[in-house]
Formats: sequence, C-alpha cells, structure tokens
Amino acid sequence: MQPRWLRSRNIPVGTNGQSLENEKAKALLRAVLDANVYVAAYLSRNPRSPNKELFWRWRDSQFVLLVSRAILEEVVEKFGELGIDQRLTLDLVSYILADAEYVPISEDDVQPVILADPDDDYVLACAMVGKADYLVTYDPHFDCLGGEYKGLKIVDGLHFLYIIRGD
Repeated sequence: MQPRWLRSRNIPVGTNGQSLENEKAKALLRAVLDANVYVAAYLSRNPRSPNKELFWRWRDSQFVLLVSRAILEEVVEKFGELGIDQRLTLDLVSYILADAEYVPISEDDVQPVILADPDDDYVLACAMVGKADYLVTYDPHFDCLGGEYKGLKIVDGLHFLYIIRGD
C-alpha cells in the first residue's frame, strides 16, 4: 500500500550545480496535470517513475500545481474504474486540495477546442483560467494542438520533469 501520496521524497535538489536557494528563487512554473498523469504515477511499479517524481517535486514546492473540480472528478472516476481503494483515492484528493491551487471553472470558461473529447476542454480551461505554463498529459486528443495552445505548452510527464529539473 504505497500512497501517502507516493511516499518517498528522496529527490535530487540543486541540479546543474545550482544551490537550492538559486532554484527556489526562480519563478515557479504553473502546471495542470491531466488525470492520466495521476493514474500513471499510481500504477507505476518503477520507483524512479517520472510521474512519481513530479509529485515529489510538487510536494517540494518546485512548481505550482493547478487543479479544478473537473480534474478531481476525473481522477476519482478513473481510480474507481481501475478498482483502486476508495480510501487511497480520497487520500490523494485531500492531499491535492491541501496544497494545490484550486481553479474555479465556469461553463463560460470552457471553449470547444478538443473536438474528439469535449471533456478535455475542461482540462484546457483549468490551464487557461489558472494561467498555467504547462499542461501535462498523455491524452492523444491534445495532439491536435501541436504541443501548444495560446502560449500554454502541452507536454508529457517525462518532458515536464526534464523542464523542472533543468535537464
């Protein structure tokens, strides 16, 4: 029973020879993680999973996590479909709500952009309203945007980790 949320926080700090103070002094990036990133982190058996490391780095205040009601509902739904213990799911949601920046989304904020899956427009709306720098997702529906939308960069978990670490 791993979570609390994905335990270990033994992550390298001071990458590229910089002190932790120098890294903290940088403006923190703002990011939305799609529900599939949470699922990938939970399901990974690899202790060095990029998705798990993203959570550790968020908990270490290396970026600002933005979340909306729609994203949390999708996380709960996906975890339920996978048969993940409801207590672990609620633990995750409470963990996120304690430290993430909650972004309220109205129906007016949701624009029809991802035609293949209109539910993805809610994820995009969270990123736009929350002024995210990055949307982190494995959802191929976002490929239609070519990796960027109105200044928002759309990347997968590994690429976002490289950005956070400065690789």
